[in-house]
Amino acid sequence: MTSAMTPARDIGRLIEIMAALRTPKTGCPWDLEQSFGTISPYTIEEAYEVADAIDRGDLTDLKEELGDLLLQVVFHARMAEELGAFDFGDVVRTICEKLIRRHPHVFGEARAEDPQAVKGLWDRIKAQEKAARGGQREEGALAGVPAGLPALARALKLQAKAGKVGFDWNDARAVLRKIREEADEIETALAASEANEESAAAEVGDLLFAAVNLARHLRADPEALLRRTNRKFERRFSAIERALAARGKAPREATLAEMDALWEEAKRSE
Repeated sequence: MTSAMTPARDIGRLIEIMAALRTPKTGCPWDLEQSFGTISPYTIEEAYEVADAIDRGDLTDLKEELGDLLLQVVFHARMAEELGAFDFGDVVRTICEKLIRRHPHVFGEARAEDPQAVKGLWDRIKAQEKAARGGQREEGALAGVPAGLPALARALKLQAKAGKVGFDWNDARAVLRKIREEADEIETALAASEANEESAAAEVGDLLFAAVNLARHLRADPEALLRRTNRKFERRFSAIERALAARGKAPREATLAEMDALWEEAKRSE
């Protein structure tokens, strides 16, 4: 059912609710003690909840998760308003101005006939914005990738930036050869001695980085791929548990060979 309220009135109500939660003495004790730093992990978590709902194709859940993510924006804006820095209206105005500025092919006279042309235009405008800000220290090719990003996402962005200046593999097969090379280095480190586990672990990091690079060359998001694989693992392991339960067993009471056979059965049934 569509709400009779307009979006503007709904947003205004949300901002009022957040202000009430942050009002000293009458507000919520938990909300009042929060800061940008303590809320930041929740912001990241809510973004992942949105991505999960999208991956599952659950639009009802997506509606709720988008609301939770919007609350994070309102929360941060309210704390900034209390400091006299900016408010929610400033956030909205800033993104509106940026969208218009970065889409001159829609709101201006520029032309961009396909997504690749749009991306090139976007990159040029971003570079102009950075130059216009001025007064900043000289930055390298990898600058601007937040250190706080999840490792897979950060690896992807670092590789993409390096690729823009020519530091990249020619094709996916070259990256696959690098993955095999990294796997061989792990095997060498493990064979050297049991005390060399730290060295082998470091090589695993290189292997993960190379795997992200392969996903990039296949135009796939490694984070989304791993989430999909996680769900596949959960689904198949649950099938193992159900099959064992039908035999009156728990996983810890079964042999690895028995669980392996049930895993292959779960694979075949998908």
